[in-house]
Amino acid sequence: MKAFRRRLLTATALTAATVLVSALATVPAATAGGDVNALLAESLRQAVVAQDFKDVLDLTPPEQAAAASKAGAPEKYDPLSAEEASTARLDAAAARPLHQTPNVDLAVIELDRLGRPIAVADVLLSPQYPNGVVVPVNERKLSTDKVRYRWWDDTEWDVNGGRGTRDVLAGRENAPIDFSSPYPASVLKLMVGFGVLRLADQGRVDLDAVYDYRPVTQHPVCGAASSKVIRQHFDEMITKSQNESTCALIKMIHDLGAWDEVNRTFVELGMPTLMVTGTNPENGGRWIGSNMSAIDTAKLLLLVNGGSGVLWTTDAGKLVTRNELTEASRVQFIKSLGNQGHNEMLSTTNHCGRDYPVQGIAQLTPPRWIQADGTMKVGDAVYDSDVRPCDAVAEVTFGHKTGWVDTTGSDAGIVKSLPGKARRNYIVVAFSNLGTDYVDAYRPANRPGVFPVLYTEKYAKLGAAVDDIMTALAPLPHWNVRQG
Repeated sequence: MKAFRRRLLTATALTAATVLVSALATVPAATAGGDVNALLAESLRQAVVAQDFKDVLDLTPPEQAAAASKAGAPEKYDPLSAEEASTARLDAAAARPLHQTPNVDLAVIELDRLGRPIAVADVLLSPQYPNGVVVPVNERKLSTDKVRYRWWDDTEWDVNGGRGTRDVLAGRENAPIDFSSPYPASVLKLMVGFGVLRLADQGRVDLDAVYDYRPVTQHPVCGAASSKVIRQHFDEMITKSQNESTCALIKMIHDLGAWDEVNRTFVELGMPTLMVTGTNPENGGRWIGSNMSAIDTAKLLLLVNGGSGVLWTTDAGKLVTRNELTEASRVQFIKSLGNQGHNEMLSTTNHCGRDYPVQGIAQLTPPRWIQADGTMKVGDAVYDSDVRPCDAVAEVTFGHKTGWVDTTGSDAGIVKSLPGKARRNYIVVAFSNLGTDYVDAYRPANRPGVFPVLYTEKYAKLGAAVDDIMTALAPLPHWNVRQG
């Protein structure tokens, strides 16, 4: 089964994955607590470093980026069409080797059979930490106060050595790790979805009611006025990353005067780096004031997944459980995540069988998008790969949300083993500034009429490496031990 995936990997990536799995298998008497967390963190750090993320071409080198910034760079949204996504073509005249190590934020939470966290790790990569740095994470709180998070700014990253100048959180000035959080792109839609479902749980939103989206001012990404059932907006926002539905839901939350409340909820639940600020109440656009750390995003998915008992404790002593969302809301969220159409970053089944990109997490493709010939059509995005060979050897489900813009690649989701496959049950979140402006030097040309490969295949190699680590970690004794 795994041989199918292995033959798609380059020899270098195969060696790295094999070394990691071998190291995990030989650790003596790994048990619950600090040992397994340290083992997971160090393995993830090695996996991140092994991808050599700096080895890509930059289609918009620093001087071009600075000029674009002065000219007024556009707001950041996922491309609306295959044609827009295809603008990230390999232009030999413009492309140059990336001038510094990119920023990567990778977090993983391993779960037991009841969905409770039993191991957690967070690793950062940046120009300041070219060999990666393990973030100290409090096991009980699933949080850290050791990182000074900075707001993302493209120009600052390009011309200021990767250093941001604006703090995300107050009071972190003396934290030992300084890190600019990559813009989350459409993974921010997880925050929008959480806000909608919380309001539904409070009886302030009826998911089966029609919302009449009537923008006061027009926004090119948000589209024209529309009338749709709110549940449909939610599903389209998550499963195919539809920007128009996202704008409608953001405006709906503004109509209820609830955006500040949603942001406060993230803080109260111990996820302070999660925030959507500055959106336009007139049309639901302008998303650039959004921030997400990988560890807090993983906690949000942990809550959505809904393990038993206390999932984590906040700084204020609040015991956070799955009951922060009702069962009905969690079912809706999990269903939409499980129907994700864009499986093309940490997992790459949308490009099944191609020499490029390699296969990432070996997930089962949601059948909702599969055509009679085995190819996929997700909204207007048309793919030409037959996914059935990959589905025949799939090992997990991956309910997730991807995001991409010129300087963002992001993926966040829940991985669960299929019946009869090697056991794993974990949450994985990856954010990086390597978006569609950064490509592998050997990337083939985009195929006419086909949705293009959006990311460097290093993400897929990282996804496969993480899955190997979690597969090797599961049999260790900590599986049956609940963390304190």
